Amino acid sequence: MMDVQRDVLETDVLIVGAGPAGLALAHKLAELVAADEALEMPEVLLMDKGSYVGAHSLSGAVMNPRGLAELIPDFKEKGAPLEAEVREDALYLLSEGGAVKAPILPAPLKNHGNYVVSLNKLTGWMAEQVEAAGIDIYAGLAGYDLLVEDGRVAGVQTVDMGLDKDGTPRANYEAGSLIKARVTVLCEGVHGSLTRQALEKIPELAADNLPQSYLTGVKEVWEVPSGRIKAGQVIHSLGWPSKSREYGGGWLYGMSDTMVSIGYAVGLDSTDPTNDPHRKFQRYKNHKLFKEILDGGTMLHYGAKTMPVGGFYSMPRLYHDGLLLCGDSAGMLNAQKLKGIHLAIKSGIVGAETILEALKADDFSSNQLKSYAERFRTSWAGQELHATRNFHAAFESGLWSGLFHAGMQLVTGGKGLFERRPHKHDHEYMLKKNEYKALFGAEPAPAAIKFDNEYTFDKVSDVYKSGTMHEEHQPSHLVIADFDICNNQCTEEYGNPCQHFCPASVYNIVDDTDRPGKTKLELTPSNCVHCKTCDIADPYQVIRWVTPQGGEGPNYTNC
Repeated sequence: MMDVQRDVLETDVLIVGAGPAGLALAHKLAELVAADEALEMPEVLLMDKGSYVGAHSLSGAVMNPRGLAELIPDFKEKGAPLEAEVREDALYLLSEGGAVKAPILPAPLKNHGNYVVSLNKLTGWMAEQVEAAGIDIYAGLAGYDLLVEDGRVAGVQTVDMGLDKDGTPRANYEAGSLIKARVTVLCEGVHGSLTRQALEKIPELAADNLPQSYLTGVKEVWEVPSGRIKAGQVIHSLGWPSKSREYGGGWLYGMSDTMVSIGYAVGLDSTDPTNDPHRKFQRYKNHKLFKEILDGGTMLHYGAKTMPVGGFYSMPRLYHDGLLLCGDSAGMLNAQKLKGIHLAIKSGIVGAETILEALKADDFSSNQLKSYAERFRTSWAGQELHATRNFHAAFESGLWSGLFHAGMQLVTGGKGLFERRPHKHDHEYMLKKNEYKALFGAEPAPAAIKFDNEYTFDKVSDVYKSGTMHEEHQPSHLVIADFDICNNQCTEEYGNPCQHFCPASVYNIVDDTDRPGKTKLELTPSNCVHCKTCDIADPYQVIRWVTPQGGEGPNYTNC
């Protein structure tokens, strides 16, 4: 273990993550302090691991403008990048060869008044508003370790730079700093590494919630010939290529008359060890409903991310001494509508209101910060999440029973036929190969598809379109606790599902030259798009995603 001297930086408010939640909190806090003549502006440090604000921001996305309108009422006049207002909605139930359009669109899927947006462009614009309010944003600064001292969250240690693959300092080595803060706000997105540490180091944060559930969403942005799509046209779908017992669905959004966002989201609670979100998405594009729109076009951008869909009962406690959790870090996503931008923004607003009171009281204890949870719970955002609290749990037994239960929830204010239905962690649903065969009568196997890299793309070709960059000579940020499990036990029992569920070809099974006739796991961390699927779906939980050097990973544009 190296004896490392680290610089210590002190600040009042440390915000980790420049997504909608973190940016909203910074903007609102600056506004509130400016309006209070008795307060001076506190020191605020807003950090983001992406190379620029928005580099790691990926979403479908159709945005409910309610949160943004509350934060910046004149957002349109200030030039918020809205691709198109939703003008047309449709929902289809897909089979491999057909599509049945819903004659009546369920109210939760009506999007009139919402906007098709590029999340990475939107967060870039929000960052401009934050900086105009006097708060600096430090892009490319990545948090590595959550500092907990005497039971209180004290800040964050940033990533060491300039280490070799084995952890040896190189000539350009720079030790990570200790950023000490009176309050640390984690807004680092889905299944963030610091948030995971918070839940491990402070068990009471997760003592009362159900396990979180996740989808992995895979998307591409296409330029298509004129006349194929209308700006603001929205298509959602259920069914194929997921099996009826699996959770999943897709979308196609008209960003303009010649630009579309298309994607497919797959539940990570699948029983199938060959569950492959990327492969399902490529098959999805081959459905005639979408091929008629995309064929002859050009794929421009690719991305993948996980989404927290467990809902209200899967949210952790939102506060601790010196800590707040906001946005996707706290599981604030409406699974029924698959929307979370407006909820994240609202969490930032109420977080700022809470911090303002804490500054006035000079108190950042749990007793002071707990008002954040009550503020959020009683806000329109908390009420929205409560009204959809059992949506994901409705699909525990598959698509058809899920649709029935979801319908019952619409008429019972979100309860349906059960309240707080228990469920397991996603990885616990995966069956071993022999269990799968005994239950379904066949070995698990990925569906056949041919990648031509013109219309359907293999994972490596898609990753190239994400702009992903990592320096090769650094420790792997995919930390495997026991390679023996991967190379032997997992091969035998599950068939190495990591090679399937990763949407970026990070995990590859290759021949082991030291063991003729055997295979081994080979990592390519430089492909990683930071989606966190591996950390969630690994059946043995021996994969841990940790933060690589700051500024690395995907560089999303127009996504």
